[in-house]
Amino acid sequence: MFRFAIPAVLTLAAACAANAAMPQRAADRDEAKIARTLAGLTPGKPQDCIPRERMGETQGFPNTILYIEGRKKVWRNDVTGSCTGLASDDLMVVESTSGQLCRGDIVRTRSRLGGGMLTSSCALGSFVPYAK
Repeated sequence: MFRFAIPAVLTLAAACAANAAMPQRAADRDEAKIARTLAGLTPGKPQDCIPRERMGETQGFPNTILYIEGRKKVWRNDVTGSCTGLASDDLMVVESTSGQLCRGDIVRTRSRLGGGMLTSSCALGSFVPYAK
């Protein structure tokens, strides 16, 4: 009995260790992509709000959202909480009481599949401009 149990336990332990490393690799990939997007840009003074209409593209990561305003400016927002749905192809919905995106606004992600089921939520932090 022990002859079969020990290899099974060792195999299970190895699989658990491999799975534990997977989220870290994903986080490392996300940080590398954020660094590439912000490369060559200089961070400025954090802002509480930014106008929505200037944003051309949005890139989402579990803890960070990049709002891209043309080629020369990117706004980095490190969210409070974890919006894991931002890293997938989920829809991002921002609940705002003004025509701007502001610190404290709630971000919810909804699945594109399954009737728009809520997948995560977080709050926006300060917006740090990165510009040339």
